[in-house]
Amino acid sequence: MSYTRISRLTLALGAAVILLSEAIYSQHVDYQTIENWFKLPEGRKIGSTAGITVDRDGTSVWTFDRCGGQYCAGSNLTPIMKFDESGKLVKSFGAGMFVRPHGIRIDREGNVWVTDGEGPDGKDPNKNGKGHQVFKFSPEGKVLMTLGKAGVAGDGPDTFNQPSSVLIAPNGDIFVADGHGGNSNARVVKFSKDGKFIKTWGKKGTAPGDFDTPHALAMDSRGRLFVGDRGNNRIQIFDQDGKFLEEWKQFGRPSGVFIDANDTLFVADHQSDAKTNPGFHKGITIGSAKDGKVRASIPDPDPDGSQEGVAADAKGNIYGSLTGGMALKRYVKK
Repeated sequence: MSYTRISRLTLALGAAVILLSEAIYSQHVDYQTIENWFKLPEGRKIGSTAGITVDRDGTSVWTFDRCGGQYCAGSNLTPIMKFDESGKLVKSFGAGMFVRPHGIRIDREGNVWVTDGEGPDGKDPNKNGKGHQVFKFSPEGKVLMTLGKAGVAGDGPDTFNQPSSVLIAPNGDIFVADGHGGNSNARVVKFSKDGKFIKTWGKKGTAPGDFDTPHALAMDSRGRLFVGDRGNNRIQIFDQDGKFLEEWKQFGRPSGVFIDANDTLFVADHQSDAKTNPGFHKGITIGSAKDGKVRASIPDPDPDGSQEGVAADAKGNIYGSLTGGMALKRYVKK
């Protein structure tokens, strides 16, 4: 077989793979949006929300909103909120502690971990002395641990610059996705369960192990760490020592990443379009964390929406949180 024929065959196979991937990606599962499922106190509006997750009971939902707006600076509202399986608000705390709420995660003991993704900007005095930190709360809202220096941006072992996400491994080790694009950091930082620095990896770039806005973290049943490398339109997978394993681009431009007990992978994408990431759309993509196969997708019901966060409960209901759209969504199979 000539080199030309081999090249043509390779191109044809490549095109077939792309078409197959697009066909799989375009399979939409019929979900209906349950309106007004999240019941807030009268007068309380949900703000821009990147952080949403499910409690260890598999039914309660936690959210981390920006105090009814784009920031919590100067607000007396409680941004950390817990909703029971009927959507009733049953707990809230964290008033006056944050600048710009971002990531939220619940560990195996039920403790609540959050990241404050921004700090002082030289303009708003309310931001001084806050931001660029990771907090651990008890389920009742007591501060148990803080990582980072309040209001100080840095790239050392005890400072962050716009931390986006936090995840706790089964053995208690702490992983922080540190950075949110621009001049912020682009790395993952690992700590022991008592908050001692262990290591960091990653830098701004496009090569395997590099990051451009490490926006979300998740871990599968094998203990592999999934990093939503949003600016590079990919999920990168590492072992817990930071060894690069593989990258997946079939889930779009990941803002939120969630893996359930069955290794079902849910990815929220609020930026893909024909210009930013051709071939992909805004919404939630569902697949397998085991083999990377895409099973289905839920297009964003609001074409102008910006669904950054995603989670799923034990019954398969899916939850999305919007930043620009300032809304919380619940999706149930029809």
